[in-house]
Amino acid sequence: MAQSLQRWRGTAAVLGAAGLLALGMGAPGASAAVTPRIDLKVLVVDNGAGQVGAITAELRNSGVPYTTVNLGDTNRPTVNATFLSDTVNGVPRAKYQGVVLPNEAPFGAGSAEQTALESYEKTFGIPQVDAYTWAHPEVGLDYTDQNGGWSGVLDGQTTQITAAGTTGPFRYLDGPLTFEDNDPAVQETYGYAAHPREGFTSYLNAPSGGSMLGQYEHDGRRELVVTFAYNQYQKQFKVLARGIVEWLTQGVHLGQARNYFAVHVDDVFAPDARWDSERNCTPGDIDCAGGNGEDTTTPIRMTAADAAYAAQWEADHGFTLDMVFNAGAGEEWKAENGGTDALTTRLLADKAKFRWMNHTYTHPFLGCVQDTTTVPWTCSKNADGSTKYMSRADISAQISQNNNWASSHGLSIDRTELVTGEHSGLKTLPQQPVDNPNLARAMSENGVRWTGSDNSREPEQRSVGNGVMTVPRYPMNIYYNTGTPEEMADEYNFIYTSKAAGGSGLCENNATSTCLPAPLNAATGYADYIVPAEARTALGHAIGNDPRPHYVHQSNLAEGRVLYPVLDKVLADYKAIYADNTPLQNPRQSAIGTELQRRTAWQTALASGKVTAYRVGNTVTVTAPSGTDIPVTVPEGTKKQLLVGTTAFGTPYAGARNDWTKPELLQSAVKLNLPA
Repeated sequence: MAQSLQRWRGTAAVLGAAGLLALGMGAPGASAAVTPRIDLKVLVVDNGAGQVGAITAELRNSGVPYTTVNLGDTNRPTVNATFLSDTVNGVPRAKYQGVVLPNEAPFGAGSAEQTALESYEKTFGIPQVDAYTWAHPEVGLDYTDQNGGWSGVLDGQTTQITAAGTTGPFRYLDGPLTFEDNDPAVQETYGYAAHPREGFTSYLNAPSGGSMLGQYEHDGRRELVVTFAYNQYQKQFKVLARGIVEWLTQGVHLGQARNYFAVHVDDVFAPDARWDSERNCTPGDIDCAGGNGEDTTTPIRMTAADAAYAAQWEADHGFTLDMVFNAGAGEEWKAENGGTDALTTRLLADKAKFRWMNHTYTHPFLGCVQDTTTVPWTCSKNADGSTKYMSRADISAQISQNNNWASSHGLSIDRTELVTGEHSGLKTLPQQPVDNPNLARAMSENGVRWTGSDNSREPEQRSVGNGVMTVPRYPMNIYYNTGTPEEMADEYNFIYTSKAAGGSGLCENNATSTCLPAPLNAATGYADYIVPAEARTALGHAIGNDPRPHYVHQSNLAEGRVLYPVLDKVLADYKAIYADNTPLQNPRQSAIGTELQRRTAWQTALASGKVTAYRVGNTVTVTAPSGTDIPVTVPEGTKKQLLVGTTAFGTPYAGARNDWTKPELLQSAVKLNLPA
């Protein structure tokens, strides 16, 4: 029997004449002028506030090198001229291309450190971000009790990126930006909006018209002034973070960031077991007490109409789903239903419209051999007491048979990609604390290099044996065992309500979740609560430079087609925020795995202290340990220097160009020529 499956471009740095003279280099245009070297690193002065932490997280996440000075550390270095600059081979060097401060004067106005920093910024044309401050004349703004100023809670308010913003560092945005309001009972964001004074250019206006984010030019310096509170997890910060970094680095920096969204649909061709609202579990699931291993409910499986709908939905939305398939389970279904299967026929007819990925032939558990005589299950033991595992041969057969079926049916797959059923074979706590030792060999002999893992269990990429790396996947709270909105609401209620409210009570003692104040309405709870919540979570991942894919199941494309409202909202909300020059990236698993692997190697290279990057005028030079892929973001029009000639660097994204790069043949460094 076929078993149901369980379980800105940036403006160039400008040196003022006074700054150049201070360096003894002469005014611009003077024949004896010496162009300084600007190291591509950011200085972060941290007072422990969340706003500085948010910007630091963005720098780290996008691969921008930085040095932190912790104001609370009594052993911290003194910020003075020696700390900030020196000379290299007779050339003046600025050690930092930008400065992040908790506010406009964290060392105290007129103090030696503040004076040294301001002198450094004027001398080398270094920009400064004031991570969070209030509206007052010292930052180029009126007080909030003047000229229509305002202060208060911004939750749910729609702000506007100004024309100066959308043609400057925030050119990747369309204009409107609504602040989060996740809980009406909680104040999430407070801010100040005020009328700009001379020298201030607003980039973000509050509904009142006052500025909450803008550039203040004064005394030969530039500050980016932020007058609303935020943390690294809030949507509004994630949306604005790219522009803050671009302004801070003047559009030239190590590191890169893009927005990603990939959705894996597991169990394609197979049926999925159904939630039983009476038992509050899934009959047929080995952990469903009283189920006796038998599924007494009707399994959930896509129909030909569901497959056709999926193909049309993709075409309408310009988005490709990854079909993670179990061909053997489909063959079993066909054999038990008269030898025909309209679903398979339809999917094969539309095979070029989807991406396909191996999910094993029949979706068995590839870890230890499960002893299901107890709930929860345990691992079976060999006679010597050791754990009994599925064999290498059996695992290999599951991978190869699915590959062979794909080849014989014309499915285009990447054999380096795999997702095992329930991510089995990988360690499964608490029962199986280590990987099946046979898994890595079986994957390697089938050419697998990237295997999916559960991000909720293992959020970091890791190796499985030699040559295979995991790709953590986000599980969406759209359950594999539900086909209708009503079933989704029922199971969601059971998981997220207290025992007193008729639920499981799991939320009462779980540090990662909270209980619903009351059960969701069975008829409307999915659309009114679950869809917005899941879309918000997924969008947060997508706009956070996080390439990790999300996964759901084929059951979510069947019957009530519960997945689509979530995807529709994610894509619509994204389109409402971002300009056409910043499309969502939709990579396949192998590309995601490669991206994650490169990021880890890059962070290792930065930590080693062996990365050197600097700008002299319009030339950028970067060296790193041999073989290291280097992420770089530069303005449009940048050329990469070859041994002979140049070529356009990178690919366009968000009004800039970025890419992973290495020195070319017979070169020891990456050299880039910025547009004049």
